[in-house]
Amino acid sequence: MTETSMTAKEYFSQARRLDNIIASDLEELSRLRELAKSVSSPCLEERHNPNRPTEAPFTKCVIRLAEAEAALNDEIDRFVLLKEQMRAVIYGLKDPNEQMVIRYRYVHNMTWQQVGDELGIDKSSAKRWHDAALRHVIMPADPIII
Repeated sequence: MTETSMTAKEYFSQARRLDNIIASDLEELSRLRELAKSVSSPCLEERHNPNRPTEAPFTKCVIRLAEAEAALNDEIDRFVLLKEQMRAVIYGLKDPNEQMVIRYRYVHNMTWQQVGDELGIDKSSAKRWHDAALRHVIMPADPIII
């Protein structure tokens, strides 16, 4: 997808996708941390095997954990930048109701029912306001694309 072909809906939908990626990465990090904590007992016998690695068995896990944490931090940085850019786009909407529909739907990941409840309208009105808002969105010159 090129920058010029991205619709406002596709642009805003990136936040949810990146949020899901980060949640998945956090779950993976949790598992890696558990693996890193489970250190196998050392073998105290003297044996020399030149084909056997000399590093501790959990070393690879600790390295993977550090790499995964660095990747997660990069994703979080991208997520923060994307959300900041989205906020600026949302504030560019003149109608406060349209701003709130887009904010609730994409920034807060609310369902249509939740959006309607927050705004005191029914679900179909929330969708109608949403469609109007998307028509009024002015896309950034250089949108962040994930």
